[in-house]
Amino acid sequence: MKRFLLLTVILILSACSAAPDIATADPPDIIDTGVDSNAWVIIPAGEFPSGQHDHMTDMNYEYQMMVTDVTNEQFARFLNEAVGDQTLTIGDVEVQESENIFTVFGVYGPYPGEPFDGYEHEDEITSGNKLLFSLEETASRIQYEDGEFRAIPEYANHPATMMTWFGANAYCSYYGWRLPLELEWEKAARGTEIDEDGHGLAFPWGSEIERNQANYYSSFDLFEKIYGKLGNTTPVGFYNGRTYNGYETLDQASPYGLYDMAGNVWQWTGDDYPKQHYRHMRGGSFYSYEVDLRVWKFNSAGPTYFAPDVGFRCAQDY
Repeated sequence: MKRFLLLTVILILSACSAAPDIATADPPDIIDTGVDSNAWVIIPAGEFPSGQHDHMTDMNYEYQMMVTDVTNEQFARFLNEAVGDQTLTIGDVEVQESENIFTVFGVYGPYPGEPFDGYEHEDEITSGNKLLFSLEETASRIQYEDGEFRAIPEYANHPATMMTWFGANAYCSYYGWRLPLELEWEKAARGTEIDEDGHGLAFPWGSEIERNQANYYSSFDLFEKIYGKLGNTTPVGFYNGRTYNGYETLDQASPYGLYDMAGNVWQWTGDDYPKQHYRHMRGGSFYSYEVDLRVWKFNSAGPTYFAPDVGFRCAQDY
C-alpha cells in the first residue's frame, strides 16, 4: 500500500530512530488536566497578523472554535452514534490514492466529491463512500469490540488520531459544525497582538518556547519517559500551568484560551485548495521539532491520510 507520508515524519525517521510502537507500550496513568474538552470560545471579528511576515488580514465575522482537540472518548461516541443511526457503515471500502486503489476494512460514509479541473498531477476527489476510520490499525486508541467503539481508558482524554480528513470532516458535519479554515485556525492560535517590532506571536503564548510548554520532539514530558524522545500524545490541555507527578508545566493557552494549538497533534483544516486537493494541517505534533510549532507553519497530505500524530478540532459560525 502506497501512503502519503508527512514531511515531519520523513525527517524524523531519517534523522532519528524509528517511531515508538505505541500499540504495544504500556498505557500511561490517567491524568485529569481540568480543561473542559466540551468547551468552545468565540473568536471575534477583526484584523490579525497572518503568516510568517505578519500580513494584516481582516476576518470580518465572528466564529467559534473548540477549546481542545476532539478526544478519543468524543470520537468513539460519534462512531457509535453515526453507525447506530446508519449515517455511517462498517465494512470494506475502496480507497484511492493517486493511481493506487486498495480496500480497507473500517468505518466509511458518503462524500459529495470536489470540483475537478484536470490540472496536471491533480488528484480527482470523486463522489462516493470514503474511508473515515480504519479498523485495521493497531495504533488506534479506539477499539471496536462486541459491536461498540470504546476509547482505551488511559487515552480517553487524549486527542483522537488515526482518522482521515474525511473522518474529521464527517465528525464536525454530523453535529452541525465544520473544520476550521486555515485563517480561522491561525487567528484562534495567535490572536491580534503586535510587538514593538511589528510582529505577531510566533507561538500561541509568545515569541519563545520552553520544553515544558508544549508536547513536541524531545520536550521531556512524562510520556517521553515511557516512549522515548519521540514521545506520545498528552491529554488535551495538559500544558496549563499545573504540575503532574512532579512535572511542572507552563500555561500554553492561546490569547483566546485554546489549548494544544502548538504541539501534541497536527490538526486538519477545512480548506479545499483548487487543482491539488491536498489538505493542510496546522500546529505541529509530538513528532515535530519546536520550529514546526510556530503558528504559521503547515503540513499537508491527501484526504485519505491518517497517522498517530494527526487529529482535529471543529469550528462553527456564530
